[in-house]
Amino acid sequence: MNRETTCSFTGHRPEKLPWRDNEADPRCAALKRRLGEAVEQAYDRGMRHFMCGMARGADFYFCEAVLELRGRRPDVTLEAVIPCEEQAARWRERERERYFTLVERCDQETMVQRHYDKGCMLRRNRYMVDRSALLIAVYDGMLGGTMYTLTYAMRQGVDVEILDVE
Repeated sequence: MNRETTCSFTGHRPEKLPWRDNEADPRCAALKRRLGEAVEQAYDRGMRHFMCGMARGADFYFCEAVLELRGRRPDVTLEAVIPCEEQAARWRERERERYFTLVERCDQETMVQRHYDKGCMLRRNRYMVDRSALLIAVYDGMLGGTMYTLTYAMRQGVDVEILDVE
């Protein structure tokens, strides 16, 4: 894997999205469309390897957009970067099923550490940024993990593309 051709992603979980987990909302559909376009543009810029942190919400949308691109561009690879083994353990069954289906469709899986602790999400995000030339972010300007990851990426000199939530 080459950092110069690697793109990673950061974005909000459903609790921070205006439509929460109602993906039928037209704003969600619009975001998914823009995410698909951003992934396509990243490919046009030379990105071939994509990394996703596999959280609920925007990460799932990104993962699905990359899988769709991979269906048309066989040189695309997708890596699920999982913070810890029990990432999905407390999620609702529907979300767990979606998660496991998506992880299964990825080309590779990286587990950052075995057990959960309060720093594992941070380590997952740094792992992705440290191996990427581009970070795509779905970000609403609020404090939190997405903001931290964006700030870290900028400090590391990684190109950042921010998609506003709405």
